[in-house]
Amino acid sequence: MRGVSGIFGLISITIALTGCSDLGVKPWERGILAQQEMNLINEPIESSLNDHIYFSKEASSGGQGFGGGGCGCN
Repeated sequence: MRGVSGIFGLISITIALTGCSDLGVKPWERGILAQQEMNLINEPIESSLNDHIYFSKEASSGGQGFGGGGCGCN
């Protein structure tokens, strides 16, 4: 019984160590991921509104490089 748990532990550690070794986007995959269809928000107006909301909320901490107080009145 003890040998089975040792093998299971060894397999678990091996999977944990090698499971995250292939993170990231390969250079040849970037062209596919840069296509318009791959955007989370495909509508330009909706994207612009979301950028404005993000800017308004994060302006006090310097979000997107604009100054302001975070009230959205810039």
